Amino acid sequence: MGKVIVGTTMSLDGFMNDSHGSLERLYPNLEELRETEMLQESMKSTGAVVMGRHAFDMAKGDFTGYEYQVPIFVLTHHPPQPLTKGQNDQLKIIFVTEGVESAIQRAKEAAGEKDVTVVGGANTAQQILSARLFDELEIGIVPMLFGSGLRFFDNANASTGGLQLEKIQMLESPSRIDIRYRLVK
Repeated sequence: MGKVIVGTTMSLDGFMNDSHGSLERLYPNLEELRETEMLQESMKSTGAVVMGRHAFDMAKGDFTGYEYQVPIFVLTHHPPQPLTKGQNDQLKIIFVTEGVESAIQRAKEAAGEKDVTVVGGANTAQQILSARLFDELEIGIVPMLFGSGLRFFDNANASTGGLQLEKIQMLESPSRIDIRYRLVK
């Protein structure tokens, strides 16, 4: 069975968005990001994606051309209507209302031998980190300082404290550094 990999991008001072809630400065060139070794590797090894409702809403219901052409499990209390655009034989949107453990389990089953990649949203990632439902943590660091905004680790449950991580990979691209860590169990 594959691994569960939690991924995020943040500013050098640890913010996932700026003080206005915008992600634009972290992703100034999505085409360049798609060409990074990190994302190319992730797209090949991912068999399912887990994301939070906020990340889903940012796509405004349109996943046409989305990088990951795999089943996407969206954590939500209230599944939206109408149906999402961009679904096909590989990319299916599945709304999960039973919590993070259920979303991870269902994604693992869908992924088979491939990895489950967790994308977008501090809340979803923090729940997965706190419950220790992950194997690896991948952090993309963009060389800018926000000074304020939403920090990735600020609201993580106290059980996150004491997690020991081991660096297993570091990739550099023109606009960011991606570091992958393994959870030491």
